[in-house]
Amino acid sequence: MTAISAYKSLPEHLQYLEINLHKMARQRAVYTLLGLAIIVFILASGIGLANATNASSFWDGLPRIFKFPYDMIVEAWDSGFSWFGIVAHYFPELLSTINMAFFSTLLGFFFALVLACFASSNLVANKWIVQATRRFLDICRSFPELVIAMVLLFLMGKNLLPAVIAITIHTTGALGKLFSEAIENIDTKPLEGLQSAGASWTQRVRFAVLPQVLPLFFSYALLRMEINVRASTILGFVGAGGIGEALNAVIQWRHGDQVMAIMVLLVATIIALDYLSGWMRGKIIGSAK
Repeated sequence: MTAISAYKSLPEHLQYLEINLHKMARQRAVYTLLGLAIIVFILASGIGLANATNASSFWDGLPRIFKFPYDMIVEAWDSGFSWFGIVAHYFPELLSTINMAFFSTLLGFFFALVLACFASSNLVANKWIVQATRRFLDICRSFPELVIAMVLLFLMGKNLLPAVIAITIHTTGALGKLFSEAIENIDTKPLEGLQSAGASWTQRVRFAVLPQVLPLFFSYALLRMEINVRASTILGFVGAGGIGEALNAVIQWRHGDQVMAIMVLLVATIIALDYLSGWMRGKIIGSAK
């Protein structure tokens, strides 16, 4: 039985639906192919423009893209057991980066918690306060940590403090938005009950809001801690200290075994933080086994 005869055997309204469904499927396929063609054209044009404006060609450098990673692995292998000594040598730098990220996350968490209460329309009736707090949080997260840190490094010199301040500012803006959205989605019945009983604003926040949102807040903070470890590493490249500064130095000197040691430390740290945050989230929400 052909498709046309199959359509004719159906009721008229079903024939109409089948024909339109097939027409939409053909249109979707055409749009998909057109979109892929546009993407390929943009990529080809971008590569061509890069080849025209750079001294070396993209295609000439493509075969060498894995040369440095290969050299790192070979140098680490040639180091033998002494490579583990290199890993231990950079462990204090890793601890410095973790401390930087942890302290920044802790400060950003408390600042975001306070500001989120004033940015929530169901807690603050004054729209001017709500809008002003929201705009302040927007400003805090508008600039990447790298931009803020570079300005502070110029003013304060190369040390850990500019990185801590930069990450704290960005963390405050990012978590503040998430926290305020979580607060605005709470069940308002406990809040209304305490208000009718004459509870103060602080008491309403303490006993009606925080018990509902704290597990979610801690989950956001743990995720932000992982992000801040990576951000602290990146800030080290511009002189903010920590393991990022050491990584920048060994890459410039092309010490492949040391680069590999630092990368292994960073990957292991992120994996460990992922397991730790999963365990802590389970403890907070009571689902850990």
